[in-house]
Amino acid sequence: MIRRVLIANRGEIACRVMRTCRALAIETVAVYSEADADLPHVRLADQAVCVGPAPARESYLDIERILAAARATGADAVHPGYGFLSENAAFAEACEAAGLVFIGPTGHAIRVMGDKAAARQLMAESGVPVLPGFDREGASDDELRAAAENVGYPLLIKAVAGGGGKGMRIVEKAAAFDEALAAARREARAAFNDDRVLLERYLARARHVEVQVFADTLGNTVHLFERDCSVQRRHQKIIEEAPAPGVSDALRAALGAAAVKAAEAINYRGAGTVEFLLAEDQQFYFMEMNTRLQVEHPVTELITGEDLVAWQLTVAQGQPLPKRQEQLQLSGHAMEIRFYAEDPDNQFLPSSGLLSHVRWPQRPGVRVDTGFEAGNRVSDFYDPMLAKVIAVGADRNQARLQLAQALRETEVAGIQHNLGFLARVLEHPTFAAGELSTRFLDDHAITTGLDPAQHHLRLLAAACHALAAPSDSADPWARLQGWRPQGHRQDLVVLVDQEQEYSVRLRQDDNGLALSVDGGDWLLARADTDRGAFQLGDQSGQFSAARDGEQLYLFDQGFVLRWLVNPVRTGEQGQAGRGFAAPMNGTLVANHVAPGSHVKAGDAVVTMEAMKMEHTLRAPTDGQVLELPFSAGDAVSEGALLATFVADGE
Repeated sequence: MIRRVLIANRGEIACRVMRTCRALAIETVAVYSEADADLPHVRLADQAVCVGPAPARESYLDIERILAAARATGADAVHPGYGFLSENAAFAEACEAAGLVFIGPTGHAIRVMGDKAAARQLMAESGVPVLPGFDREGASDDELRAAAENVGYPLLIKAVAGGGGKGMRIVEKAAAFDEALAAARREARAAFNDDRVLLERYLARARHVEVQVFADTLGNTVHLFERDCSVQRRHQKIIEEAPAPGVSDALRAALGAAAVKAAEAINYRGAGTVEFLLAEDQQFYFMEMNTRLQVEHPVTELITGEDLVAWQLTVAQGQPLPKRQEQLQLSGHAMEIRFYAEDPDNQFLPSSGLLSHVRWPQRPGVRVDTGFEAGNRVSDFYDPMLAKVIAVGADRNQARLQLAQALRETEVAGIQHNLGFLARVLEHPTFAAGELSTRFLDDHAITTGLDPAQHHLRLLAAACHALAAPSDSADPWARLQGWRPQGHRQDLVVLVDQEQEYSVRLRQDDNGLALSVDGGDWLLARADTDRGAFQLGDQSGQFSAARDGEQLYLFDQGFVLRWLVNPVRTGEQGQAGRGFAAPMNGTLVANHVAPGSHVKAGDAVVTMEAMKMEHTLRAPTDGQVLELPFSAGDAVSEGALLATFVADGE
């Protein structure tokens, strides 16, 4: 019996495996790199071992270090998760040689399915449908060019050792073949140290439909229905769902039977996924088999009620599958998004940094699988996926609406991310209708910004939150500190974003609460300060916000808006008797006075540039500037002391 499992992975999937192990009273061992020492999976495990520095090749991909960690902690099994070493045949065999149970298939099965050409040939021999193509081992560029004419255009050049969309190029016509071939080989060589490629007919409007399979060591193989993973960006899945929309019972049975046949052809063991292209005429064709647990496995768990990690542990201990095919039932619909730290406005480039604020949705029918929390640093050494948000409903539309609402309730600040973009995809009418293909994002322009017509409403919500101070009063307006001689409350907050500075004034007079933004005036009916709603005349909206020092984050429809807050009533950023702290990362532009200088309230002391704008920090009162640690041109980090200051009379 397995009693202690080392999880050879990090973050979200490590936490996911630990959850099931804990439920089954199995101890867990975490491994981590030096960059990941503060991640939750390290703390949640019964034991944790550092396996090296941040680069994956020196830590998570170092087989000997992983095995040494297993020996040192007395682990008797290894779960590889997904990514890293999960589809490395040598790792599976090394675990077995070390007397460790590898919770996955045999090295032979991994090796066969990892070679796309060999897998394609085996499937064709086993009666599993494959696309027209050319997969001869060691073919030269000239042979591939000649074969392309027989395969026909458009075609797909695909790395033999590939995965994750790497080493893959779509070729529309013969004139573009040579350039695409060179690029595919170059990328495959860099990613896999193997530049072999094969050719396949490209189906422009196909869907990506995959089938979850499971096999034990006693000759039993079942499928747990299909998933649709058609919505992809650069061949990377971003939204998955189960069951696949528009798939009839007859087609579902045929897909399942073909997937089981594929698994049986290699005497498979454990969890695997057989991926197919589903053409517009409902014919399907084998693409590849992933010999591990998939990222998107939660949607299958939610429609079947099964714990797939528990199934993996059962099979790894030599026991029969928990259920026979006829005992497996499909119920409801589930949908998942992959939450990436990336910038949709900058070609989806990865984003790294400190997670200053995190709040996940808490609602029935929604599940969040993550390995990050507020205070963690997102590293640029690893895959940018931070979490998966999954929703389940009685039908597809209910699951979609549940998921869209969950994204609106998710709050993550400190990095750029794709939640707002994904919310737009979920709300697109074509997606809502279930009209999917792998070209969905190519065919439909999904905007990444917020509606500018709502900007003043967002400024209002931000100002309300920025002006709120701790108080026993439930009335946010009782917390305003500014007063006019006439007795009417009034306050001003300056909000600075990446484009400009806004002066927002709130005042309470005999007619109620009025709002002024850069010269425009409105009467405010209602507002809340943290998570709530606001109304401005006949316009209204919802918001939630979080404050982190001088930074303010406003969360709206999956997007996050960021401002630097400089309320006049707090004397700008200076603090009497202490100093001036940099409100964010930036560059010092100028010191306006010399050390030892006496300044008047409001005098400029230092100016820094951040968020593409200059920010001048001024004296809060009369006093003396003692030290100026930085010079013009110096890079400064958030919180760095830019000047020390003593107020007169102190």
